[in-house]
Amino acid sequence: MDGNHLGDFLRARRAGLRPEDVGMASYGARKVAGLRREEVAVLAGVNADYYTRLEQGRERNPSAQVLDALSRALRLGTDARAHLYRLAGTAPGDRSAARSPERVSPALRQLMDGYPRTPAFVMNRALDILAANALADALYAPFDPADNLARMTFLDPAGRRFYADWDRAAQAAVANLRQAVGFDPDDPRLTELVRTLTDQSADFARLWNAHIVRGKTQEAKRFLHPDVGPLALTYQAFDVRDAPGQQLVIYHAEPGGADAEALDLLGSVHATRRQSEPRR
Repeated sequence: MDGNHLGDFLRARRAGLRPEDVGMASYGARKVAGLRREEVAVLAGVNADYYTRLEQGRERNPSAQVLDALSRALRLGTDARAHLYRLAGTAPGDRSAARSPERVSPALRQLMDGYPRTPAFVMNRALDILAANALADALYAPFDPADNLARMTFLDPAGRRFYADWDRAAQAAVANLRQAVGFDPDDPRLTELVRTLTDQSADFARLWNAHIVRGKTQEAKRFLHPDVGPLALTYQAFDVRDAPGQQLVIYHAEPGGADAEALDLLGSVHATRRQSEPRR
């Protein structure tokens, strides 16, 4: 990743908007997709030359008022607006202190194991799976290894079979990683992961260059598991208070429904399989 994160983000979001999206008339032939720099400057009420310097990385310290104006001009959502502030260095907190720790506390592991009928796991901002309970292990058993949600989605052959809505899962993974960059652009783990995914997946590279930013949502996830078939699960994500950057993710099936029954069956199949394995 190069050093002009703010300019890259502004340029990508500008390219994703058409004049009609922001209530502007379109005049003349357009050499590039999206809005012109001058049009963004007008919408934000800033000098066009100043905005050009922001995109080119020659100006790196916009005020909060300018960032607010650009957020409105570029129609940024909540996550994307917060990402813009972090890229500009105006978000509170120290980036170096925001790196996700790799250790999951014993108390949190015990908590996850207390949910035997629902998958639960802890991940960091780079989407590394740091710890998982038995049912989460069973859910992600088609992957070898089940180590990072982005790598599993884009580089593991099981990914396109496992995610029933692969396009949505892929977009979500990239949007989460884009948000992570805003917290710590120099995180070596994140830099290595993005480089690997960009080199090995054209789909990832295309989505990465769109600069879409989004945190975890609560949309239903649809899986196709080789052991139990289709699964539709909702989930909740909780920030781990004593480990900034870690999130506890808990999947949930509607009680008494087919998905809950499938989860119970998956747990039984996984437990039986583990019992039959030779002890290491």
